[in-house]
Amino acid sequence: MRDVVSSVVVVYGATGHTGRFVVEELRRRGFSPVVSGRDATKLEALWGGLEVRPATVDDPDSLDRALAGAAAVINAAGPFAATAGPVLEAALRAGIPYLDVAAEIEANATTFADYAEAAREARIPVVPAMAFYGGLGDLLVTAAMGEWTAADEVDVAYGLSSWHPTPGTRVAGEVSHERRAGRRVRFSGGALEYHDEKPSEEDWGFPEPLGRRAVIAGFTMADVITVPSHLAVPEVRTYMSVEAARDLANADTPAPTLDASGRSDQTFVVDVAVRADGVERRATASGQDIYAVTAPLVVEAVDRILTGRGRVAGLASAGAMFDAPDFLRALAPHISVDLTN
Repeated sequence: MRDVVSSVVVVYGATGHTGRFVVEELRRRGFSPVVSGRDATKLEALWGGLEVRPATVDDPDSLDRALAGAAAVINAAGPFAATAGPVLEAALRAGIPYLDVAAEIEANATTFADYAEAAREARIPVVPAMAFYGGLGDLLVTAAMGEWTAADEVDVAYGLSSWHPTPGTRVAGEVSHERRAGRRVRFSGGALEYHDEKPSEEDWGFPEPLGRRAVIAGFTMADVITVPSHLAVPEVRTYMSVEAARDLANADTPAPTLDASGRSDQTFVVDVAVRADGVERRATASGQDIYAVTAPLVVEAVDRILTGRGRVAGLASAGAMFDAPDFLRALAPHISVDLTN
């Protein structure tokens, strides 16, 4: 059995689509989740029987009350441009680990830039983007790198059968679009670049049974922040299956519909290619429902941090914080992983 104190984990954003998966996964793993967010009525209605601690990001005292006595906090409330800073600062005041599931490129860049020193000085683990986007790709890249300390380039290709975005994903995308002034972003030459070039369509050879599929090149995701935060790679590119990109671009695409198992019927393959000196290494992960699998990713991370299996006493991406191959293997049966090169 877990120690009672160390098992208490606050989930901020517990009424959101991903937040609900996170709370359920914490319960399944034997943690004692405390649910938090700005709407006390929704929290009570959804999570009757669990401890409810309402809080808002513009009220630091409410966040402090929400985190009091907890072992860690998971921030699942987007847009993270608005929530990451206040919740992370509350975690630092409370002296507890902070993890979030942010997929927003700019929000993650800000977290790495603004809070690395404070987390290091406090010796408190902070893991941004501990999610499908940003976290999973970073773990796969790190595992594929193996003993390499540097690479020439990294490609991360997302083969999604579809993408029915949640309302939170829609809002986060709008915030990112506004912060970029409508420009696109890439990681090239060792730095983020903003540009106005239109994306192109290419083919990507995914492992069978997915096979060769059309993808949008330059469909940049949070991996361009997490991967270069700890690996010497000057070029990080991400690709998205055409079907998923079209779904996301269509304002009429509905939110996910869940089946009896509590997941959507969306399937995914994440295929990573790392190249150095003419040698290529690959790593692949597959599963169902990108929102649902974020829960085992972030809860496994919490478990490892609270049991002393984190590698950094400060801010780090998933690949830097954890033993990547071991972490990926621990995700079964939620995610199937192939680390053969």
